[in-house]
Amino acid sequence: MATTGAARAATAITAVRPAPVSVTGLAFSALGTFGSLLVSTPGALEDADRILSAELQAIDLACSRFRPDSEISALNAAGGRAVPVSPLFAEAIDTALTAAAQTDGDVDPTCGQSLISLGYDRDFPEVGLDTSPLTAAPAPAAGWQTVELDRARGTARIPADVRLDLGATAKALAADRAAAQITEFTGCGVLVNLGGDIAVAGRPPTGGWRIEVVDYLPDDPRCRPARRARRQIVAIESGGLATSSTAARRWHRGGQILHHIVAPGTGRPADGCWRAVSVAAATCVDANVASTAAIIRGDWAAGWLVGLSLPARLVRHDGTILTVAGWPSDKEEAGPTWA
Repeated sequence: MATTGAARAATAITAVRPAPVSVTGLAFSALGTFGSLLVSTPGALEDADRILSAELQAIDLACSRFRPDSEISALNAAGGRAVPVSPLFAEAIDTALTAAAQTDGDVDPTCGQSLISLGYDRDFPEVGLDTSPLTAAPAPAAGWQTVELDRARGTARIPADVRLDLGATAKALAADRAAAQITEFTGCGVLVNLGGDIAVAGRPPTGGWRIEVVDYLPDDPRCRPARRARRQIVAIESGGLATSSTAARRWHRGGQILHHIVAPGTGRPADGCWRAVSVAAATCVDANVASTAAIIRGDWAAGWLVGLSLPARLVRHDGTILTVAGWPSDKEEAGPTWA
């Protein structure tokens, strides 16, 4: 793998300390998932919510392949022609291409047709309504090198048979962008959580931002049925934290259990040794890319993460937990959390 942006100095991750009471926030649904917004100055919440809402609307209009009026839908339907792209959509494409280059193609934005072939062709709450057998053969990714982005001219082009999907990076990018904008405008500390993609910015609360990491048990025979869901609470003061899991966004088609993390080379859901990987890094994008790639890379992901000095918590299908590169030893914690 080439030198990665995730190799920048990772955010420190520590065991939790006593939590202050000054943090306030709200929960919401957006981008097809849950979310939360927390600020260290209660009076800044209204402005923070306004900034976050605008960012989420913009990223959805740029990157949602389930909106017929989105920029990505226009690009996917362009039949191989170059189309104009907004600065935000260009940034989102560039972020996805950088992630692909950094992971030697393990996190590839040309998996759109792969996901469609697996039945992930609509907003996720609707995906599980169809349990009929799949009719399309698996579709390996076309390869991120097929995407042409000209940021100077403000255009992008993909081959006619390629479908772009930015789901692996767009949420994390939105979290990073929103957190930075909120801190710049309000001057307060902020945490943005978009479906487990977490970005923090500004001055953190005393003891850091407390984040709950939970192991969800999917309906998978490799998981010990007697093992209940476990949780760990950790704290970060800067950067981002992301969890990728094969237990989330799962659906059934014709007796097959499918999930959304696709191995680009096969077009099939990744079938490695980890059911969940959490990573702390300098940005939410870096954390998300590393955690997703680790799911796909399987056994050798732990050594790869150590080589990048990225704190990580890796959970095998039987519930065995491995922590590396400074992630605190795993134990259950009590008390309030921020995310």
